[in-house]
Amino acid sequence: MAMKMRQSLAELEQEFWQEIELDRRRREHLRRHAVQRSRKRRRERQLKRSSMRFWMLVLSLIATAVVVTIAMFETLYYLLG
Repeated sequence: MAMKMRQSLAELEQEFWQEIELDRRRREHLRRHAVQRSRKRRRERQLKRSSMRFWMLVLSLIATAVVVTIAMFETLYYLLG
């Protein structure tokens, strides 16, 4: 009986350590997965921001060109008119 008890305790201890190892692997996997998701979201936000900045730059350049052209022609009109 004592031999069976020792054997079952040894088996329980071995299963316990295996479960701890599995849990450790699972946590590491979840951590890596969370880091990957975080990096992916950060890249997507940066891409979205840079795209918006680009279009704002294009619009501001076009608006500047339009305003300068109008001002130039109005100045010519007043000087020549």
